[in-house]
Amino acid sequence: MAPTEAPPQEASKERFFRYFQLEVTAALQEQMSRLPSTSLAERPDAFDHCLAGIARLSSEVKDASSYIPAYDQRTYGDAIKLLQEKLQGVRNELAGGPKKFKFTTKKNTSAISIGDAAEMAQNKRLMGPGNGGYSSGYSSATGSAFAPTPLERLSPGEEKREQELMTNVGASPSARKNGTENHDTVADGQGILLSNHHGSWVDLKPSTAQSASSGTVSNVKKSIVDLSAPTADRSSFATLILKNIQDSLIICGSVTGPIHITGVENSVIITACRQFRMHASKKVDVYLHCSSRPIIEDCEAIRFAPLPKHFMNDELSESNNQWDHIDDFKWLKAEPSPHFSTLSKSDRITDEFWRENISGSNHERTADILQSLGASKSS
Repeated sequence: MAPTEAPPQEASKERFFRYFQLEVTAALQEQMSRLPSTSLAERPDAFDHCLAGIARLSSEVKDASSYIPAYDQRTYGDAIKLLQEKLQGVRNELAGGPKKFKFTTKKNTSAISIGDAAEMAQNKRLMGPGNGGYSSGYSSATGSAFAPTPLERLSPGEEKREQELMTNVGASPSARKNGTENHDTVADGQGILLSNHHGSWVDLKPSTAQSASSGTVSNVKKSIVDLSAPTADRSSFATLILKNIQDSLIICGSVTGPIHITGVENSVIITACRQFRMHASKKVDVYLHCSSRPIIEDCEAIRFAPLPKHFMNDELSESNNQWDHIDDFKWLKAEPSPHFSTLSKSDRITDEFWRENISGSNHERTADILQSLGASKSS
């Protein structure tokens, strides 16, 4: 008689494999490949960030030992050892010491194939996509310098940009506001910060955002934030951060790299992005176009649907959309995660609604529109 625990264990191994591969290729190696171009002032923090990510990954392999076979554990261990040696090689190279590894961004030849990690550890080499390796799902030409470790933690570069923007709060905003509380909109040519909006409709003019700039939207309640105008001509944010948002509609536009979402409740998010990571959020409807597998962690009642046609362009229409291939890092069982679902077609907001309501002439109807979306239930 077949053991009843086999299917869940197989599913757990497969999910951990995908998680490990993502962290190695799309995060840690992506970070290390960008170290040579990091400024001298930020480089120590960047190295520490990489070290912390490797240490966390090693700890998670140990935590998963209950369902990962010993051979697989050794394979993961060899891959982690390679990462450590690779990071030391970069440190030596940048310090003028002996070189151990050479980096290239072309075709992401530094990407590790987890299945070949043991062989690579023996041969001291790295495999590229053409030899069975995995290529990163995230093109970082204009993206964030460092991926978050863990999901809710921002990279040193992202933290620094956010702090710089926060110190400049009070600059003249290029947004329409109808609320009664303090509002802050800052654009400095490198990034945009929208914060402290309550009962507002905020939409950015194309002149406000610069191509490939970063964006942060925080501390928003009962508001509509429309960032799609600056990205309508295909110029995009490189990264976007959403945090501490309640009872709101956030139209993110196009993000060439990752979008990091933390602490969002009872809201609707519309975005096209390369990477999607959501942490500690609940009761959120996400209309999404994502070229890699979306990731959630510590979330509840998240509902996904494809990006409405109203927000699509030719480039998105021709690209792969993995909006319904969600990975829940807090659910490793074989059965589907109870923390998210997909919106049925009958429950999705229609393109007609978006065309008729998301425009400058409807700013006085913020509360009504949010109520129609079901994003105004909280007190």
